[in-house]
Amino acid sequence: MTITVGTYNVRGLRDDVAALTRVIRAMRPDVLCVQEAPRFFCWRGRRRELAEAAGLTVAAGRRLGGVAVYIGPGVRLLHAESHVLKIFLGLEIRGIAIAVVETGGARFAVGSIHLDLDEGARFKHAGEAVTLIEAVAARFDAAIVLAGDINEQDDKATWRYIAARLSDCYPRAPRGDGRTFTARQPGKRIDGIFATAGLTVAWCGGVAADPADLAAATDHLPVVAELRVN
Repeated sequence: MTITVGTYNVRGLRDDVAALTRVIRAMRPDVLCVQEAPRFFCWRGRRRELAEAAGLTVAAGRRLGGVAVYIGPGVRLLHAESHVLKIFLGLEIRGIAIAVVETGGARFAVGSIHLDLDEGARFKHAGEAVTLIEAVAARFDAAIVLAGDINEQDDKATWRYIAARLSDCYPRAPRGDGRTFTARQPGKRIDGIFATAGLTVAWCGGVAADPADLAAATDHLPVVAELRVN
């Protein structure tokens, strides 16, 4: 049994939404973790409109933190919750959106995160996020998938911390060069998908979408992983 999980920073839908929608459709995700989801005027409606245009539904995510989880048809939502992470004075409010889903008889706790540019806040929030999703997964006997915009590369402390608790999917079965930022001139891998070590990674990397759409949709490239339950 396989599940396709994607992660995508959509930059508040400030770019070409039609191109963004085409890229998400090309990803063909069962579950999509979204960062910089709309969080101001008509934020619920704008999130819902993007999801529906891409053939998905909104499963989890509050306004604060700007993160959300979308699910595709055939995926059953069992539980959803969202948390604001520790607030640091002067820094943006960060959060985690978690959806527990079931497909093909297997359960997954999927979390979407967008970590801070500040190194100390980033590390603290990573610890909170991993602890929260581990607790949810234990309650529902679910495998864990945590994905998002980490805002640092894989040789830094926060990325290494997450990868020590959960497995970084890209190096296990890479597809493409893995770089995600910027979309027009990708030079850094700062977006990732991490999963319970017991899941087999069939592949992880970029999406075969129109390069013009990828450049126009937002300032990040998406990451997609196909995961198999052992």
